[in-house]
Amino acid sequence: MTRIKRGVGASKRRKYFLKRTKGFTNRRRTNAIAAKEALLHADSYAYSHRRLRKRDFRKLWTIRINAAAREQGTNFSKLLGALRKEKILLNKKILAELAVRNPKAFEAVVNSVK
Repeated sequence: MTRIKRGVGASKRRKYFLKRTKGFTNRRRTNAIAAKEALLHADSYAYSHRRLRKRDFRKLWTIRINAAAREQGTNFSKLLGALRKEKILLNKKILAELAVRNPKAFEAVVNSVK
């Protein structure tokens, strides 16, 4: 049987980890073992924070809608309740965009449900 040396696969694997740790500091960038460990943590944070980002945006939309609604003399819960009752299907993202970028359109929406 011929002898098989494993250098190519191992160096390829190390190179892959080191390429992905571009931007990390010190040993976490240059040492393959430390880089692999750093990537394990980085990937788990990236996964969980993709979900947290969605949660943060939903919170932000609620705050923006509530602030704009209070300027019109109502509040968030009353506004959304009235919108559902009138069967106006605008989601929080769109309402928040209207509140920030087009206050007159938001005012028209609020007046339509008052």
